[in-house]
Amino acid sequence: MRELSSTLLAAQKQSSAQPHVRLRAFNKNGGVVRLDWGRLYTGSEPDWYHALAVPSDGSLIRARITPSTDARKLYRQRVTSPGPGSDFSQWTYTGQYNALAVAAAALGAEVSIIWIDLDREIQRIKSANNGATWLSPETLDYSPTSSVYGITAAYKPSGDLAVFFADASTLYVKKYVGGQWQSKTAWDKNTGNLSGVAAVYDGDWCLLVTGKDSAGNFKLWSLAYGDGGAVPAGTWSELKELASAPSGGAFEYRQPFLDKADACRCFFVEKFTGSEAYSRPFRSHAVPGVDFAGGLWREPAPFNLSSEYGLAMAHDSSFAWLSSPAGVWRASLAAQSLDISGDVIGVRFESGETAGSLTVELRNDDGRYTSPGQGALAVLDIGCQLEFAPGYITPEGPESAAGLSFQLESYEHVSAGGKAGLVLRAVDGWAALGEWKARHQFRWNRTAAVASVKDIIGFVLARVGLKLEVISQSAAVTGFCPDFTVSAEDSGREVILKLLSFVPDVLFIEGNTAYLLDPSADDQAVYTYGAGHPIFEGAYRRGAMKTNRVQVEGDGAGLIVADSFAWEEIDLLNDRLLQLDDRNIGTIDEALQRGEAYLRRAEIGAEGGNILVPVNCGQQLYDVIEITDVHAGLDAIRKRVLGIVLTYYPRRGEYRQCLILGAV
Repeated sequence: MRELSSTLLAAQKQSSAQPHVRLRAFNKNGGVVRLDWGRLYTGSEPDWYHALAVPSDGSLIRARITPSTDARKLYRQRVTSPGPGSDFSQWTYTGQYNALAVAAAALGAEVSIIWIDLDREIQRIKSANNGATWLSPETLDYSPTSSVYGITAAYKPSGDLAVFFADASTLYVKKYVGGQWQSKTAWDKNTGNLSGVAAVYDGDWCLLVTGKDSAGNFKLWSLAYGDGGAVPAGTWSELKELASAPSGGAFEYRQPFLDKADACRCFFVEKFTGSEAYSRPFRSHAVPGVDFAGGLWREPAPFNLSSEYGLAMAHDSSFAWLSSPAGVWRASLAAQSLDISGDVIGVRFESGETAGSLTVELRNDDGRYTSPGQGALAVLDIGCQLEFAPGYITPEGPESAAGLSFQLESYEHVSAGGKAGLVLRAVDGWAALGEWKARHQFRWNRTAAVASVKDIIGFVLARVGLKLEVISQSAAVTGFCPDFTVSAEDSGREVILKLLSFVPDVLFIEGNTAYLLDPSADDQAVYTYGAGHPIFEGAYRRGAMKTNRVQVEGDGAGLIVADSFAWEEIDLLNDRLLQLDDRNIGTIDEALQRGEAYLRRAEIGAEGGNILVPVNCGQQLYDVIEITDVHAGLDAIRKRVLGIVLTYYPRRGEYRQCLILGAV
């Protein structure tokens, strides 16, 4: 149950308390600000290697290399106070040529442009005044070969600088620490040739790498080079797959870029060489609040541009910036909100075990909501985040619980009886999971047990922007590592439900977070109804378990068969058998755990019913509650909340909550 103030807790127990609801719209999607990119410059520069940095004065520092037909010349550019009307066409030739790849980074007023040339020299020019003037080039080191297809650099707040470059199949790092350049070191991974690398500092050096694996499959990976944040200093985290394409296929990935403002965001290029060939940038963001090394990213989405060399990223205090040699884009980083609480004339909120929705009607008698998505209503548009918070008027004023967020799926203008309204229909993360389809195959634990059920659930949730948090968890959800495959076109919802069928745990979604819970029969009640909080109506059902015997067959050292029984139910009804066959089951204990998990769900579902009560602003799915209903002969019985329906219609004085019940 969500935490409530003492005054709000007292108010909701009064059947005559005055309701208060809060409804706001945000320019967010998946919990992060939706960046609405606007193009400021369209030029004729050829598409080739390039870089971008923004120092502390807000200047835009761009660097680009010309194609091999123009001697791979290195150019730089500084645009002060960039914005609409700025001239992004003027470039300064640095006098350097035969450059293979280029990177740019900034910290405060210091800016570095770093490149590798055909002579294998790693060189840098540095500015200490926001790119206004530059020092002469300095040679930092040499790459082992000239097969360099990616270089990146990132400062840490102390002033240390790390340069990463991909030479054939090896990623190297060279660090500037305490005023001294250190020897370059190689990573500890085994891959095929690499095609790009990007870095940003966030406690550790966070990296994206493109290339091939040792089997020749094309990959986009994330990993971290440790600086003592989430990863020990000087060590490399595991490669985490973000995108994959088979060897010999028509797809590959290249030219990644990274930036971290409100969230860690990336762009990379997907190249398709088949019929209707293209090279198109894709964008994604890491799930907020999760360590980068975990490799949890939202499903990449295409960007409306054709480019083989992608889009470099940077930001200042107000804007995010994108750059290619022939283009500049920007988007506001500001989180915008619109409070529409005062216009709410109806709400229906539903939360179930595998679905959640919010329907809101707003008054529109004076045409105030005639044009959603425009002008003062720009935030209120398809895809925006709606935050609904139920509450009451208390002696402290209007109070509400923490808001529940949904994604606006549609809106509808309605009129009847001379009155007009706008109906908003929004959905929760279960709908997003249902809409997500795997773009390609993912497989875990084929040759070694490296990912638990919980790990795989977290990965799939991240593809729709959901973070996984644990309230309680079973041993099975962290200890069971099945050989599990997600095939192309598999629905995220189906995948999550399949994974949950392996364990006793349940999952519920609130806003941009999915909560994992292991429901125990010993769970204590978190709230009481009937003794303090009124019950308007109640219905309490006890039924038969749909399954009372589970037989699980596995494949360990030999054939494994284990039965789990609900003996009291079998004595009453004979056995209702469910047979399961899973070659991932390797021990008797695992077979028994699986059987008990199925019986536990059957036990919870065998009891049902509902109660109708004044709105409890903190009620959550799967909470255990205590009910005293004298008229039904119930005294302090425990039930588990399996569904919540809240309705608010102030014109008819309705503000109530129906709780769907199950066994503890």
